[in-house]
Amino acid sequence: MKVVVAKLTIGGGMVFWAVTLASSLLPVAGQFRTALSIPHILVLVASLPAGLVIGFGVSYFLVHYFDKIPAEGPILKSLILSLVSLIAIEAAITLTRLGDTLYNIAVGAALDVVRFLLLGVSIGYLYKRLNGRG
Repeated sequence: MKVVVAKLTIGGGMVFWAVTLASSLLPVAGQFRTALSIPHILVLVASLPAGLVIGFGVSYFLVHYFDKIPAEGPILKSLILSLVSLIAIEAAITLTRLGDTLYNIAVGAALDVVRFLLLGVSIGYLYKRLNGRG
């Protein structure tokens, strides 16, 4: 069980990081970083551990509470867990950035939605391949 969680965590974290790398090249991401004075290298370096932490949370709950999650198939279950974590993290970020413009909050949230959805899909897919479920 620990090995499965570890593999799912690494897979999800790597997808999260790869999507961050790709999306950081978009002009809107550059404007977002500039508006918040966030160095590009910091985004790239910090997104890997962040993806691993989020991936661990999604993976842990998927593996340990698979039968209790109200959905059919591991990909949908993982997506639900990923969306729950997205909502929690976006709420915390929004509360800490009350001084930011609505545009900056919306751009940050839009970039996060893509990362979290792909993290959820990848973890669900890996779970399905590792366990033959769903």
